[in-house]
Amino acid sequence: MITCIIAEKPSVARDIARIVGANGKQDGYLEGNGYLVTWAMGHLITLAMPEAYGFAAYKAEDLPIRPNPFRLIVRQVRKDKEYTAAPAALKQLKAIRGCFDSADRIIVATDAGREGELIFRYIYQHLNCHKPFERLWISSLTDKAIREGLAHLKAGTAYDNLYHSAKARSEADWLVGINASRALSIARKGGYSLGRVQTPTLAMVCRRYIENRDFSSVPYWKLSVAAEKEGISLKAVSDSAFENEADAQSALAMLREQSRLTVTSVARKVGHTSPPLLYDLTSLQKEANRKHGFSADKTLSTLQSLYEKKITTYPRTGSRYISEDVFEEVPALLGKIGQSQSCPLNRHSVDNDKVTDHHAIIPTGETPSELSADETAIYQMVVHRFIEAFSPDSEEERMQVELTDGTNTFIWKACRSISLGWKAVQQGIGTNEEKGKEEEEQTLSVLPNLIENEVLPLLSSEITEHKTKPKPLYTEATLLSAMENAGKEVSDAESKRAMAECGIGTPATRANIIETLILREYIRREKKTVVPTEKGLAVYEIVKDKRIANAEMTGSWELTLAAIEAGQMPPEKFAQGINSYVETICEELLALAPPMQKSYPTYRCPKCGNESVGIYAKIAKCRHEGCDFHIFREICGTFLSEDNIRDLITTGRTPILKGLTSKAGKKFNARLVLGEDHTTSFEFEGKKGKARGRKFTQVRRGNKLVER
Repeated sequence: MITCIIAEKPSVARDIARIVGANGKQDGYLEGNGYLVTWAMGHLITLAMPEAYGFAAYKAEDLPIRPNPFRLIVRQVRKDKEYTAAPAALKQLKAIRGCFDSADRIIVATDAGREGELIFRYIYQHLNCHKPFERLWISSLTDKAIREGLAHLKAGTAYDNLYHSAKARSEADWLVGINASRALSIARKGGYSLGRVQTPTLAMVCRRYIENRDFSSVPYWKLSVAAEKEGISLKAVSDSAFENEADAQSALAMLREQSRLTVTSVARKVGHTSPPLLYDLTSLQKEANRKHGFSADKTLSTLQSLYEKKITTYPRTGSRYISEDVFEEVPALLGKIGQSQSCPLNRHSVDNDKVTDHHAIIPTGETPSELSADETAIYQMVVHRFIEAFSPDSEEERMQVELTDGTNTFIWKACRSISLGWKAVQQGIGTNEEKGKEEEEQTLSVLPNLIENEVLPLLSSEITEHKTKPKPLYTEATLLSAMENAGKEVSDAESKRAMAECGIGTPATRANIIETLILREYIRREKKTVVPTEKGLAVYEIVKDKRIANAEMTGSWELTLAAIEAGQMPPEKFAQGINSYVETICEELLALAPPMQKSYPTYRCPKCGNESVGIYAKIAKCRHEGCDFHIFREICGTFLSEDNIRDLITTGRTPILKGLTSKAGKKFNARLVLGEDHTTSFEFEGKKGKARGRKFTQVRRGNKLVER
């Protein structure tokens, strides 16, 4: 029996081929030991563009374009002004067809996720293959994982819902992107690109930028005091602010007169802080951006490389947890990365119910070698987080004290560490979240013994000036968070609950969305921030109130796609909703077209004699072929009315035109007269009523109208 294994990339195919004994190199596949191992090279098959359905021209009456069924075509490349099938794709597809034809069964070894499933199914459908197939579903590419996966293959039909979800997402992106882009391009007579996820993301970036740019900072003042207990300096700040400096100065004077502070409240609490959860793709991308300035796309590509080098697990995961069976392997993995664990392992990141298609990103235990600087940085982050996640909770005692001068209340916060726990892994580094907390409190080795009603002498006091601040511009890290948590900004309570576990895009696609917006020149990276370009702002101003920019709608679709994947919703129902939505956005965007230009009557041409002179916004001209008669409507700074043009063409002269401006900048009044040679001249009224004239011809020099 011949078995064909299809992987997503040649490197993965080679690893699998080595394990199954397919060592014979052929053109586009490897063979041996009863196996043919080939590869897909990513998306070999894609959805056909509108031209394939007879919609090459951009016409409003064609919208919305809704193919039924969608056609699959070989991946295209642009050659001259046309798109043709990519030669490399055609060649590899031929090799895959040969492997499929020769095989008795097929094993799908494309990446174990939504896109990987879609890559195979589109090839399978395009080649009209009907042979049975099984699924290799693994979270790492170690030899052990591949062998175990091959020993426990799953029926291909078990992943039908995953395929239905991927197909629904692919077709929805096509329908929304193609129709919205065409509708806006037609309405505004330009080239525009809109998308199901990219446009709401652009809207988020633009809104934040405009809010930040237009923010008016307001000053306010606070009182700051210092006292002492047991040799420990207590620096406290007033919990209320003053809107003007004069009030703050008055309060400061009263405070100094008192010269003492009374303790009104003392709260002490010993608490445990759990370690941070393991990384999923989005959390790793955010942290890598904060720590190393890596873009989301760079982090993903680096992590993909580590996965293919077998030293980390599958990157495109949305889970920060591991299952019980993986937890059993953690002690051995810790040993392999040189970490001994004397105390019981922390189970904070262990939850079967929160593991999706793949568990969190963890090291495989394989020894890394020949890593680039970027790979080393990402690998160390994964390892450190892995060690942290299974280390004990940290234990701290926190103290909050309230003091008063009789009028104002002052707050002092402090913390002492009892046990570092997981924080010892990267002592002095900590996570961003922890750093944020620590900035609000004083870190001490010993906390003072303070009691209520205790009176402390005031050692010093001052006024500190502050300013209200806008929400900061997005960094790539905070933009990823905003995409991940888009539902939190939804006002409707029911929709907010529905989107609690969802955002816009998926961990696997968010980096690509950001890169697409940069490629479209809608946004750009500016130092550490992400800001819109003028082009992006222009698009946003057009669509900001339209459904295409609605993050709530897009987020709800992600929930629906997840329901399809779980077998809880038929894809047909989702398709109905998309079709209805597409019709709405086409109507909305086409309605943005400017009103039709006013049509003017036609007049008999004084030069050729045809009824062919039309009046337009900037010119009156003969439309008869071969006739060059024309009159520009702006003369010496004065705009000729329709009546002026009509009089000039039909009677040969206009009434007196007032407020004309000469080349020297002087104002004058005159008639415009049409001569026998069909050129125009000025006719001036003399002091005694006798006409005198000056002939001129209008010509264009660049964008300016001049006379000669």
